[in-house]
Amino acid sequence: MTSYSESQRLLAEASSCLAGGVASSLRAAMKPVPLYAASASGSRIRDVDGNEYIDYLLAYGPSVLGHAHPGLIERIHRAMQHGITFGLQHEGELALAKRLTEILPCADQVAFSGSGTEAVMLALRLARAYTGKRRIVRFHGHYHGWSDGIFTSFPSADMRVSGAVGGAADTILPGTAGQSESSLEDIILLPWNDEQAIESLLRDSHADIAAVITEPVMCNSGCIAPKPGYLEKLRELTAELGVVLIFDEVITGFRLALGGAQQRFGITPDLMTMGKALGGGIALSAVGGKRDIMKLIEDGTVSHLGTLNGSGVAMAAGLATIDELERNDGEALARMERLADSLTGGLRTLLEQHGIQGVVNGIGPVFHFMFVPLAEVTDFDAFSKRDSARYATFAELMLQEGVLVRPSGLWYVSAAHTEQDIAATLAAADRVLARLA
Repeated sequence: MTSYSESQRLLAEASSCLAGGVASSLRAAMKPVPLYAASASGSRIRDVDGNEYIDYLLAYGPSVLGHAHPGLIERIHRAMQHGITFGLQHEGELALAKRLTEILPCADQVAFSGSGTEAVMLALRLARAYTGKRRIVRFHGHYHGWSDGIFTSFPSADMRVSGAVGGAADTILPGTAGQSESSLEDIILLPWNDEQAIESLLRDSHADIAAVITEPVMCNSGCIAPKPGYLEKLRELTAELGVVLIFDEVITGFRLALGGAQQRFGITPDLMTMGKALGGGIALSAVGGKRDIMKLIEDGTVSHLGTLNGSGVAMAAGLATIDELERNDGEALARMERLADSLTGGLRTLLEQHGIQGVVNGIGPVFHFMFVPLAEVTDFDAFSKRDSARYATFAELMLQEGVLVRPSGLWYVSAAHTEQDIAATLAAADRVLARLA
């Protein structure tokens, strides 16, 4: 039996001085106990009890190169020797901004911040200032950070569960206690992948709507791909009716392609947010967009603040991550996708062999594994029918087998994973699914 006694001891000690015993509420959902890490390298992470795991959590997404990547570490160390942060401009800031405007289809200019939540806040302010309108359209099951003005209830195995799913007329429930009662008054919540719903709303109400914000793939709730023509319709409608289209590429950026989902699908939004993989594990996010929108920062119309924005360490991490993903014509991204395809295909085969109903949705090196009594999951209503408790049990049993996965069902494959990792993971999943069956 795997021992987690030291993690349990440290959690008990932390609970006396650290609220909730963990630094992020997401981590509290891990069973049998939120793990304490000791070290990590490549695709492996080790806990304080000496257990080693193949890691598909990847720090909830940022570790796209794997842990302690030598090239990334070397670049960060070199940058730190010149000073960690200056409160002044430096050449690294300029270098990363140039690279991003070359890579990202929609980015004439970029602005740096520290988290995906901050990037979304800035993008929404830019959209409102640019259009002179206030309302924002977002979609059920999408996640855009936890700021008061966008964080709605999000039923998931490792986030707060509240509220019913429905259309724009339903009451929009906050994602947490303590949000301002008026914080979501400007939000319109719609079902995603429904062309009729978005077209009807925009044609009726575009005079009040500043922006539509969307994950180009619904990664946070089932890795659901856009239906053929859906993103094209969003782009067509928003352009016609004077509404800013924002792609939240915090997950899809630097995963589905170096230029993100917009490159992969050939759809260019007005603004995009990016984070997670951009910094390779260092806190870094950005907004990129059209020059006529981004210039609102330059002329002072929109304030963009942040003490650590553009720090030397973060810029070095971003440049190193891009260099590694670009190397040999994007070999790392192609390998990640091949490994993910092998892993998702193997999981589907195992579900069938064990007679368990489930769905594995994936695109690129990110996928969602769920137990659900359906042949496919193509919308949020279907995703909401999954057996999240059964999957949490699966995740706990996989931990005992030496595989770390997120209790919600969202998996990431990194540039450090190998064919041997995939084979070992499928062997572990075979044993676990036999127990669940």
